[in-house]
Amino acid sequence: MSEELRRGGVPGGAETAGTPPGTEPQPAATPRAVGIVWGLLVLNTLGSAGAKTLVPLPRSLIQMVTMGALAGAFALALVLNLRLRVRAGALVFLLTLLLVPSVLSSLHLESGFGALFRCVRLALFVGTLWLLTRWWDGGLTFVRHHVRTYFAVLGSVAAGAVVSPGTAMPELYGGRLVGALWPLTPPQIGQYAAVISGLTVLLVLGRRTDKAGAAVVLVPSLVLLALTHTRTATLGLLIGLTPAIGSLVLTSAAARRFFAWAALVAAVAAVGFASALRAWFLRGQSQEHLTSLTGRAKVWDALLAAPRTTSEKVFGVGLGDKSFGGLPIDNSWLAVYHEQGWSGVALVAAVFLVLGGVALLRPPSLPRACAIFLISYCAIASYTEAGLGDASPYLLHLAVAASLLAAPATATPLPASAVPRRQLPRRTQERR
Repeated sequence: MSEELRRGGVPGGAETAGTPPGTEPQPAATPRAVGIVWGLLVLNTLGSAGAKTLVPLPRSLIQMVTMGALAGAFALALVLNLRLRVRAGALVFLLTLLLVPSVLSSLHLESGFGALFRCVRLALFVGTLWLLTRWWDGGLTFVRHHVRTYFAVLGSVAAGAVVSPGTAMPELYGGRLVGALWPLTPPQIGQYAAVISGLTVLLVLGRRTDKAGAAVVLVPSLVLLALTHTRTATLGLLIGLTPAIGSLVLTSAAARRFFAWAALVAAVAAVGFASALRAWFLRGQSQEHLTSLTGRAKVWDALLAAPRTTSEKVFGVGLGDKSFGGLPIDNSWLAVYHEQGWSGVALVAAVFLVLGGVALLRPPSLPRACAIFLISYCAIASYTEAGLGDASPYLLHLAVAASLLAAPATATPLPASAVPRRQLPRRTQERR
């Protein structure tokens, strides 16, 4: 959407030269209810398994809430887009194709009837994204929805930590921060904190928010990230911001200053706080335990060594709970291979290749930088976290990136009946 249209002015050019005021094309505004739809999608992806909460919540109740949120998101999106105006995009198209191996493998019921239920959930999730593509215009609307919604989630985490510190930092998780009001694990909290911190930094550098408002989001988010001791989220934040800010260096003095200060702070921290940073990073674990990725490598080796039929290699065993042998897989690529086979892996890889390629071809801009950060973060986290093959926060991150990389929406001409008579050309008034 051009800057002139956002301001409500008349865009330049021969096609609009001399257009009477009030008759110029108007862009379709994004309804506020779209933010509610996005919040319901986030609620659906929070999950139902995690730490013990201050008030015990039955898993069946949590699942009812999360699935109700998805159904509500789809219904509300449908109401907002009754004419089914959608914009074709690589992400939603590839996710739609991902439904094919998911359904074909789940029909064998190797993962039980729950696999078919997860297919329905994924279909509703992708269908809701299709309905929302109408408002994907390359702007920052969905970035703001993303930050606000996850900041609200982190607010519940902070409230739980204040009300019951013992429940929020249990010994079962090694004293790491968990959700005391909603069953959230440390990696989940770390992911949410890292993503909205990175986006907020970019919004500040792009002068789309003031420093005081950014501090309200950044300070508590970084504190919660530190309390989770989540290495993946921390590395994802730091590494993801590097190419994102780097893409702004040539066009933004603020980005250049930030890069310089960040390099200085990193050098001082590496020299003066090396032992403290190492202790935080190890989390009391041995070097051997860290080398094996806290036991993940054993599950990965067992999964790859397990015998599979040709059908299972191509289409997987069906959507499950992202575990193998009762243990979490904690790797998006292996989880997709296990549940959706090589076809699923190819489609997920295509998502990154297409989004990454489009981001590299775009001229430097704040939306492009935000998209690069989200794509980079998801790529980094995919090594130790699962979720790219099913409805998850990672797919929502990539959906925001896709909305940022979408071409500006074309303006919708106003109908003649909506224009006051005095603003119509003389000949039109005579005919009427």
